[in-house]
Amino acid sequence: MYKHILFATDLSEDAEHIVEKVRGVRGYTGAKLSIVHVVEPLPGYSYAYLGIEDIEGQLIEESRQSIAALGEKLNVAVADQFVEVGPTKTKILKIAEEVGADLIICGSHGRHGLSLLLGSTANAILHGATCDVLTVRLPEEV
Repeated sequence: MYKHILFATDLSEDAEHIVEKVRGVRGYTGAKLSIVHVVEPLPGYSYAYLGIEDIEGQLIEESRQSIAALGEKLNVAVADQFVEVGPTKTKILKIAEEVGADLIICGSHGRHGLSLLLGSTANAILHGATCDVLTVRLPEEV
């Protein structure tokens, strides 16, 4: 059975739907739980255009606060809460490897058209992970 679950979240309202699944799997397995959220780096021109020098820093701080609240809700130690900056797939897979996760749980939206052809974060994780991946289908009207 699973010993260490990594919950990869985008911290959106949709994530609440996944939290219940995470609780269920964790309750069934008794596994340790870690949480990761990745902030995509902003292009350099964004700073000058927006006139905000540290918008990325603000995003990181807001993400840390949201992860802390989620960690408290799921009873996850601060040391097991991660906010990373970089390409989402790469950072999630890196954290999964570092913590020794044997299951990654993430959400998946139904994709159509161009996004279906180009793939999604969940699909990239599924194909890049060395452990099991549970993708939770998000309802269309969440």
